[in-house]
Amino acid sequence: MDLNEAKETTPNVGNEGGSDFEREQHTGHGRQTFIVTVNEQAVTLMQHIATGSEIKAAAIDQGVQIQPNFVLQEELANGTSRIIGDEDEVHWREHLRFTALAPDDNS
Repeated sequence: MDLNEAKETTPNVGNEGGSDFEREQHTGHGRQTFIVTVNEQAVTLMQHIATGSEIKAAAIDQGVQIQPNFVLQEELANGTSRIIGDEDEVHWREHLRFTALAPDDNS
């Protein structure tokens, strides 16, 4: 095993559609990446704490079809969700899943 690079993958237990969690550690360079899911697509974050706007920006940069003004919500294990504001910080953990929805036009 190359000591400069280690990769750890944990399967998505209990969810359909494959793995939504993967963490890569590059121990030789001190870099870590954190994988979350936004609208069922894997998104790589470069830090373990990110704001709602940083999560949306990373998703957009990585091809998820959302806009910066979309409402970000975290999908919770109990089947509910919570809104993540643009300035709200989210601490990375396994199986972190988000849905980004277009804002309501009913004003």
